[in-house]
Amino acid sequence: MSLTRIRESLSSVSSLDGPPLRFLVVEGNPADQRRSIEAAGGTVGCALYAEVLRALAPPGSRCETVYPADPGGESLPRGLDWSQIDAVAWTGSALNVYDMTPGVTRQLDLSRAVFAAGPPYFGSCWALQIAAVAAGGTVEANPRGREIGLARKITLTEAGRDHPLYRGRPAAFDAVAIHTDIVTRPPPGCRVLAENAVTPIQAAEIRHDNGVFWGIQYHPEFDLFEVARLIARDAGALVAEGLFADEAAVARVTTEAEALTADPARCDLAWRLGVDGDVLDPVTRLIEVRNWIDHQVRPFVTGRRS
Repeated sequence: MSLTRIRESLSSVSSLDGPPLRFLVVEGNPADQRRSIEAAGGTVGCALYAEVLRALAPPGSRCETVYPADPGGESLPRGLDWSQIDAVAWTGSALNVYDMTPGVTRQLDLSRAVFAAGPPYFGSCWALQIAAVAAGGTVEANPRGREIGLARKITLTEAGRDHPLYRGRPAAFDAVAIHTDIVTRPPPGCRVLAENAVTPIQAAEIRHDNGVFWGIQYHPEFDLFEVARLIARDAGALVAEGLFADEAAVARVTTEAEALTADPARCDLAWRLGVDGDVLDPVTRLIEVRNWIDHQVRPFVTGRRS
């Protein structure tokens, strides 16, 4: 994991004004999956989210991390209660919610606790699935198969076009994605905000109990380098699924993706990979996270402190 690389990549991102915020970052992966990501040269989701949140939030903002997928994992850091948490951001995970293992059920319990406590709640991929099931929805394996690398032509629904989550986004865009499961039955209180040909629910707002969740099935916190490391790690499985002809093809694509991350001006690589500013420009890639902080977290904190 190279936090230096990540911080350099976020140098063009400007922070919002206002008092510092305190985020709870929920890591969705258990310890063995976190080790697998790091062994592949990638960055664990909670570390990515912490860097992104500190880059976008007002100066001095803090992130506290919990690991509920681990045995004995806490829901809140010791010494804190929900009144001290301004917002919750939840990472992706390699788990499948329908397996209902202890690492899954602990996260469902925590998601319900977040909804009950009511702080602004956001997350990507697994986070959308956990929030949907916690609120009464259903998640299943995607019958269209795995969506990996880029989610193409994500299109805003009518509700999404008017939603503050997507302020500054065009009606259609691409984003980094890596998942096999999708929300198949939205819970009560859910509005679908975006979709594409592979994943019918690419984004949603879920109102449940005392809380509001804004969630996306794709990964704005990932740049091309991060998803390339995961693709390289899973090369054998991706070849077996027919997504790549062979492992040499995996190596070629991941090498080019990493080179393009290092030098986004490489038009030859951008053309070959079919990538543009939706993914290459950090300011554009992180629009949803910034909008959540701006339109959900800051008003919530202002109201609570007034």
